[in-house]
Amino acid sequence: MSLVSDSALRRALARARDGKALDVTEVTVLLHARGEHLDALLEHASRVRDAGLRAVGREGIITYSKKVFIPLTRLCRDRCGYCTFATAPHKLPAPFLSPDEVLEIARQGAAMGCKEALFTLGDRPEDRWHQARSWLDAHGYDDTLSYVRAMAIRVLEETGLLPHLNPGVLTWRDLQRLKPVAPSMGMMLETTSRRLFEEKGEAHYGSPDKDPAVRLRVLEDAGRTNVPFTTGILIGIGETVEDRAESIFAIRRVAREYGGIQEVIVQNFRAKPDTAMRGLPDASLEELAATIAVARLVLGPRVRIQAPPNLVDSEYALMIRAGIDDWGGVSPLTPDHVNPERPWPQISLLEERTAESGFQLRERLTIYPEYVLAGEPWLDPRLFAHVAALADPVTGLARPDAELRGLPWQEPDGGFASAGRVDLHVEVDTSGRTHDRRDDFDHVYGDWTALRDRLTPASSTPTPSPTTPSPTAPSDGEAAGGVTAGGASDGASLTGAGAASAGTAEPGATGSAASASPGAGSDSAARVAPGTAAGVPAAPALGARVVEGAAADAAHPGTGSAGAAAGAASAGASVDGVAAGGASGGASLTGAGAASGGTAESGATGSVAGAQSGAVRTGGGTPGDVRRALRRAAADPGGLSDAEAVALLAAEGEALDELAAIADDLRRQAVGDEVTYVVNRNINFTNVCYTGCRFCAFAQRRTDADAYTLSLDQVADRAQEAWDAGATEVCMQGGIHPDLPGTAYFDLAKAVKERTPGMHVHAFSPMEVINGASRTDMSIQAWLEAAKEAGVDSLPGTAAEILDDDVRWVLTKGKLPAKEWVEVITTAHKVGIPTTSTMMYGHVDNHLHWVRHIKLIRSLQERTGGFSEFVLLPFVHTSAPIYLAGIARPGPTAQENRAVHALARILLHGAIKNIQCSWVKLRDDLCRQVLQGGVNDLGGTLMEETISRMAGSENGSYKTISELREMVEVTGRPVRQRTTEYGVPTDERLAASEASDGVCKSVRRVLPMA
Repeated sequence: MSLVSDSALRRALARARDGKALDVTEVTVLLHARGEHLDALLEHASRVRDAGLRAVGREGIITYSKKVFIPLTRLCRDRCGYCTFATAPHKLPAPFLSPDEVLEIARQGAAMGCKEALFTLGDRPEDRWHQARSWLDAHGYDDTLSYVRAMAIRVLEETGLLPHLNPGVLTWRDLQRLKPVAPSMGMMLETTSRRLFEEKGEAHYGSPDKDPAVRLRVLEDAGRTNVPFTTGILIGIGETVEDRAESIFAIRRVAREYGGIQEVIVQNFRAKPDTAMRGLPDASLEELAATIAVARLVLGPRVRIQAPPNLVDSEYALMIRAGIDDWGGVSPLTPDHVNPERPWPQISLLEERTAESGFQLRERLTIYPEYVLAGEPWLDPRLFAHVAALADPVTGLARPDAELRGLPWQEPDGGFASAGRVDLHVEVDTSGRTHDRRDDFDHVYGDWTALRDRLTPASSTPTPSPTTPSPTAPSDGEAAGGVTAGGASDGASLTGAGAASAGTAEPGATGSAASASPGAGSDSAARVAPGTAAGVPAAPALGARVVEGAAADAAHPGTGSAGAAAGAASAGASVDGVAAGGASGGASLTGAGAASGGTAESGATGSVAGAQSGAVRTGGGTPGDVRRALRRAAADPGGLSDAEAVALLAAEGEALDELAAIADDLRRQAVGDEVTYVVNRNINFTNVCYTGCRFCAFAQRRTDADAYTLSLDQVADRAQEAWDAGATEVCMQGGIHPDLPGTAYFDLAKAVKERTPGMHVHAFSPMEVINGASRTDMSIQAWLEAAKEAGVDSLPGTAAEILDDDVRWVLTKGKLPAKEWVEVITTAHKVGIPTTSTMMYGHVDNHLHWVRHIKLIRSLQERTGGFSEFVLLPFVHTSAPIYLAGIARPGPTAQENRAVHALARILLHGAIKNIQCSWVKLRDDLCRQVLQGGVNDLGGTLMEETISRMAGSENGSYKTISELREMVEVTGRPVRQRTTEYGVPTDERLAASEASDGVCKSVRRVLPMA
C-alpha cells in the first residue's frame, strides 16, 4: 500500500468531518488512514451510521440474520484463485444436493429458530461440467436456476424459512424468474478492477462471471427488477487501494439510482491452503476497518454495511467503531462453506461483544426491515404471507416469538376481481385523471437526481428533483454521511433536501472522477415543470454528438402543445454522465460501463450497437449532405448509410418535401393508394404496475385514485360490445400487476374467444410475455405456444420504445432489455404468431438511435418475415413522469415527425409494406401530412384509448369511421376498412361497422343539447 502525506489525510478527514463531497482521490487517501487518523475516520463513520439508525427508529441496534447455509452445488464454471468452495465432480458424492438433503438442512435450521435459508452455489456449473448437465437432465430441470427456484419453493412450503439466493451472475430475465420465490438475493461485486480479470495469474483470470462490467450489470438489473439485493467488496485479493475506492463508488451509483442495494458487505481476504493465492498475506484488520469506514462515508447513513463476524478475529469493537450496523448471517447449525476454516461465533458471544460496544443485537430477516415495511414493489405478493409470519409489523425486524412453519407458495387470491376506477376509459375524456402523477412518483422510477447525473454534462445547470428515497437509497449529500457542516454530533441530514453536502463525485468507467453531483432540491422545487424558469437542462443526445445550438421548434404541433426548446448535449455524453472514450468523441457506453467506444453488437443477436466514436451528429448534415442523401434514397433506398439517414432527418423546406415525395412514391409501389384502418377496441385490463417506466403516465399503484383492474366478465363484455359495433380486433395490453399469475393472459384470451369466437385477439406486449413466462417458469416459446392455443392471434410489438439499452435504461427503470424484446418477437414469429413493430421517439434519444432502431426492425423482418406493419409513436410528454422530472424533451417537432415517417418508408422498403401513423399522438393535420409522405395506414378506431390520454394526448380516445375518412379526404386517396392481417372484412362486419360508425355506444361522447 503506497503512502500518502499527513497533510492530505488531514484535509480529507476535515472534509469528511464537515460532510463535504468526497471524490475518488480523497477516498483513496482516507483508505490509508492508520493510527490517530484511523481513529478520527472511525469517529466520523460511526456518527453517520448512528444518524442513519436514528432515522429508521433503530438507534443503538445492530442486526444479524439467523440462517442455515445450503450449498446447493459446489461446482462452478469459474476458476477464482482464492476459492475453496468450488471443487471438481470427483470430489463430491453428487453434483447437487438432493431435494431431501436440502429440506433436511432447512428443517434442522427451522427447529433451531433459523429464519433464513442461504442458497449458495457456483455459477452455471452445467456450462463447464457434463456431470452437472447430466444430473439436471436426469432430474427434469432445464438448468441450475430451475433447480434453485424449485428448491426455494419447497423450503418456503415445507419449513417456512425465507430463501436468500446467491446463484452468482443473473440476467434480467433470471431475476424475473427468481423474484417470486425469494425475498432477497445477492452477489458480491468484489472489485471493479479489470486487471484482476484480464491478466493471467490474477485472482479472477479465467472466470467469465467475474468480469466487473457483467457484475455491475447484475446489480443494476436487480435494482430495475425491484429485488432487495446484497452485494459487497472483497479486499486484499490483489486490487489497489484506488480499485477499492472505485468499487465503493460503483456500488453507490447503483444504490442511489435504483434503491435496491439492501446491504453492502466489506469482506477481508483470508488466504486458504490448496488455492493459487495461498501465499498472499491476509488483508489486515486495520485495512478492513478503514475500508468499512470509508464505505460508510461514501454510501451514507441509509445503506446497511456488514462485516462477517467470523473473519474479524476478536476485533468486534473495531468493526463497530468503523460504522457497521449488521453482522450478516450467522448459523447455529451449518458452517461457513465459503470460509470453512473460520467458524461462526456463537450468537450469545456476538450479542455479548456487541453489547460491550454499547449496542443491542437484534435479529432481522433476510429481507431488510426497510423493504419489509415498504412492501410492493420490493416484495412479491406470493411471499407476503411467508414474510408476514416472521416479521414484526411495526419494525420490520424478526419477531422473537415467530413460529416456523411452511406455508403454501401460490398465486395471490383475487385474480381478476373488478376493482378501482373501471370507467377510466370513458372518464379520461370527461373528468380526466385525478392527479398529474401517481403518489409514489418520487421513488417508483428510481432516483431522479441520479438519473439526471447519467445524462447531464458537468457544465449543465443543476436542476431540482424529487427527494423521497427508495427504502435504502443514499440521497445526495450522503457521500460524506450527510453530516451538517461544523460536525455537530447529531447533525446528520437524512432527507436529501436538507443535506449539507452537494453529493459525492462519482468515478467514470475507467476510474477518473466525474464532477460532483448536484444537491437535491426540495419537494416544491421538484415540481417545477420543464420549460419554466427553473433552468432545465437540454435533453441529452445519448451516444452521439449534436450540432451546437441545435434546438427543437418552440411549438410542437406533433403533440399539440408548446414546450421548451431542446438545446444541445455536450459531446460524448453517456449513460453515466461521464464522457466516453475521452477525445475520441461521442461513444455510447453500455449499461455496464464500458471504458470507451460503443459496443457494436450484431442485430442478429438482438442488441443494438451503441453509437460509435465519432458518430454522425444528431440533427446534423449540411444542405449538401441532405441533397446527396436524397439522391441516394431515390436510387437505392435500402443502401442508405447511417450518416445519410441521419442527414435526411434534418431535411427542411423543399428538401423535406422531396423526402416525403420519395417516400410516397415507394408507398405507391408497395401498397398502392389505399389508406387503411381497422375497426377495433383497446382493452387495457389493468393499469396497476410497478415496472417504473418513466415515460408512462398510465401505470398506477393499486391504491392510487386512478387505479383499476377489470374482471374477466368485464373484458368479455367489452369485446362483445366491440363485436356488435363491427370490430374485427381487440387489442389487449395491461400493466404488470403483481397479483396476476402468469396464466392470467391465457384466461384473458379465452374469455374474449369464448364470448366472440370470430374476434382477432391482438394481445400482450413482449414485456407481458416475459412476465407471463417468468411467473410460470416456462420458456418463451412454450408460453407463446400456450398463448396461441388460448386464442392469441397476434402480438403488438410495443414495449420496443428505442431498441438501444442506453436509451431504454433512461426511459424505464425495469422494462425488458432490447435483447429480450427481440427474442420474444422472433420466437413469436417462429411459432406462427405475427406481430407489429413500433418505435417511440422524441424523448431522450437522438436521430442516430431512430435510424438504427428502424434498421434493426428491417433485419429482423428479413430473418423472420413476421411483422405486419411498422408503427411510429411520437412521445407524448405532458404527463409523462420523465418530462415532469425535467429530463425528457417535449416530444418530436412537426418537422421530425414528417421526416421520420418518410424515412421509415424508405429504410423499410421491400421488407415491411405497411407504415402506420398514430392519430392518437399526432394531430389530424399532421396525420394528413405524413399520409403524403409514405404512410398508408391509420391504425384503428380504438374505441377506448387510455394510455396516451393519461399521458396528456389531446386527440381523443376514439375515432369514428367518418372522422377517419374526413381526415384522409383532403389527400384524394381512397379509404378502406381492413382486418388485422390487412385483408378485407366480411360483408357482415362491414355492415355492422358502418351502422355504428366504428365505435360502440358506451364510449361515445354525449354532446349537450343545443
